Amino acid sequence: MALSAHAFIGPVNVVGLMSGTSLDGVDAALLCTDGEQVLAHGPSLTQLYPPELRASLRDLLDRAPMLAPDDPELLVATHALSRLHAEAVLQLCRRAPDMPPELVGFHGQTILHAPASLATGQAGAGRTWQIGDAALLSAMTDLPVIHDFRSADVRAGGEGAPLAPLYHAALLAGQPRPVAVLNLGGVANLTLVRGNGAVLACDTGPGNALLDDWAMRHTGRPFDQDGALARAGRVDSAVLDAMLAHPFFARPAPKSLDRLSFHALLALLDGLGAADGAATLTALSAQAVARTLLPEQPAAWFVCGGGRHNPALMQALANALSAPVQAVEALGWKGDALEAECFGFLAVRSLRGLPLSLPTTTGVPTPQTGGRLTCGGITPYGRAAWLPFTP
Repeated sequence: MALSAHAFIGPVNVVGLMSGTSLDGVDAALLCTDGEQVLAHGPSLTQLYPPELRASLRDLLDRAPMLAPDDPELLVATHALSRLHAEAVLQLCRRAPDMPPELVGFHGQTILHAPASLATGQAGAGRTWQIGDAALLSAMTDLPVIHDFRSADVRAGGEGAPLAPLYHAALLAGQPRPVAVLNLGGVANLTLVRGNGAVLACDTGPGNALLDDWAMRHTGRPFDQDGALARAGRVDSAVLDAMLAHPFFARPAPKSLDRLSFHALLALLDGLGAADGAATLTALSAQAVARTLLPEQPAAWFVCGGGRHNPALMQALANALSAPVQAVEALGWKGDALEAECFGFLAVRSLRGLPLSLPTTTGVPTPQTGGRLTCGGITPYGRAAWLPFTP
């Protein structure tokens, strides 16, 4: 089902929610937007996943291509993460009594991302799957929820990712061009705003995912704290070259991948110590960005996502790229809240029937709307001119 175009007129206070491929927790952010401009930023927060939920989600990732919708572990995890999302929304409501939310943008937790470009006959190919109970979230928060942001793009032949570029472009208005935003989540993706204002985007390769898995395997910690493990090691150039021979890196943008798309590459690290493996994986993430085929090179890079907190990864990027690399805080942005803000922004665009993706961001044939509205049995309220679904 789709919403009538421009169903929502005027700015709205919206909570955006994002739980990324790093599987660390839920980011929530409040902003006021009309889906084209950001008029005000409210508070933000992070709700960490309990270790048992994170472990369950990691198991579901491994089993996702063959997973049944009624799998007991899936149902328990979906309920638990949806409740955590609801708690994050309610916390923001208490923190911003003068900016009451009217809408929620709920990304959900990706457990499978296999658009048509990744289809090789394997189970699950040609789809994207984000878990989360939008009706429960709506009922617990007493707010309407926009969710399922990616499916329409994939059905139309797009990659379904990345979806942040239109938000990045809105925030970059007035910045010298060409300029790039790099998101270092479990998967890394970039947005390039070209000199003529056109927006280009793609996933670049692994962000933190492989390094996180490596750190967990060798240290029992879910990530390389402060890049200490990588900084204690040396890059194995032969292993790095073998990893970079993966055909994904030679594909032009737009392109996307799943968190586990490169998991098999970890076998190439057999025989390396924990520190050398971490150093090599850090170099892989940086070189994947540097080797991304772009029509013009950015004059500046601004980095968001959890990877920007890793000094070893930020230094590797600075060494690999030909332009200055800074965290997005240099622009006054809240780097930990950026993706959550994005899905609040996209929720309002969805409600208005505005595109969430473009041919140059996901490879979809034409600009694509998306998202679905769930009200959980409540009546939407506020300044919105809410229109009914059109089948």
